[in-house]
Amino acid sequence: MYKNVLQSIAGIEIYPIISFVIFFAFFIGLIAYVVVVKKEHVQSMKAMPLQNENGFAHPQDLRS
Repeated sequence: MYKNVLQSIAGIEIYPIISFVIFFAFFIGLIAYVVVVKKEHVQSMKAMPLQNENGFAHPQDLRS
């Protein structure tokens, strides 16, 4: 039943191609971003969950 409904729609064959191109472009862009991103940015993002609002990881860091 569904096969007949989808076959009756004109131009339906382009949608799987468009979805594949979007999927492929997203992951190629993601790979390009990972290759290009600076290591300092990655390190700062990695340490972000440990920082409080002042930018220090622990209260003993305030002493120096």
